[in-house]
Amino acid sequence: MKRIYSKLIELSETPLKTSDWICGKYKIIEMIGKGSYGFTYLVKDDLGQISVLKQLRRYKMLEASGREAFKREAHTLKALNHPAFPVFYEQFEDNQKQFIVMEYKKGKTFEDLIFQENSAFSESAALKELYEILKLVRYIHGNGYVHRDLRIPNILKNEEEYYIIDFGLARKINDQSHKIEENINHLEKRLFREVSFKSDFYALGHFLLFLLYSSYEPTSKKQQSWEEELQISYSAKKILRKMLQLDEPYYEVSLLMNDVAACI
Repeated sequence: MKRIYSKLIELSETPLKTSDWICGKYKIIEMIGKGSYGFTYLVKDDLGQISVLKQLRRYKMLEASGREAFKREAHTLKALNHPAFPVFYEQFEDNQKQFIVMEYKKGKTFEDLIFQENSAFSESAALKELYEILKLVRYIHGNGYVHRDLRIPNILKNEEEYYIIDFGLARKINDQSHKIEENINHLEKRLFREVSFKSDFYALGHFLLFLLYSSYEPTSKKQQSWEEELQISYSAKKILRKMLQLDEPYYEVSLLMNDVAACI
């Protein structure tokens, strides 16, 4: 019954409106994201500063795991404190809604670069992009965290600067709470969400595939695997197979970085 009630709340919930004021301080400019956990808005504060405001969805507020995940994102941003990640500003409740305010990072997501701007990446260019992102992942892992959501909408580029956003699913490597809060049966989702460094490499394997496919020109209507379709070097294929855990996976970012560096 509780699940039905939560679903009804989810379906009936609407995002905040443009020009709404939150806590008398933040004015909604536009909604820039909507996910299972919350709504994300671009806002301007009473001093004119542009920030990102995250709102926890009402049905998630009913779940202990949802409330904890929201708190955890704020804690993770404060703990990591790196120029490539959003700065945490504040967390508060207003009108029975939970909010987090963080820095707005300018740039284009790789999702936008590929699907809106039609950017095409060669094997060499794709591996160079991956290497730059791995530098940031090295910092995350070095501080004992796993991001668990390194997808093309969550990785930004602004000229030669790279940013990683959305730490809502991040976990400490020794965090065992996921065993209670998550029951993941689908293998691919489990590989993405495992609290292990290799889950980030798995996600980045898919990130790399998106980049490689951006320059792919199909020559056949026959459905084939990426190994058959993509004309890439043996070394790149070997890296991808390990990232996607088709072969013995990478367990440390330094080993993956060494292999990528050898290819570029």
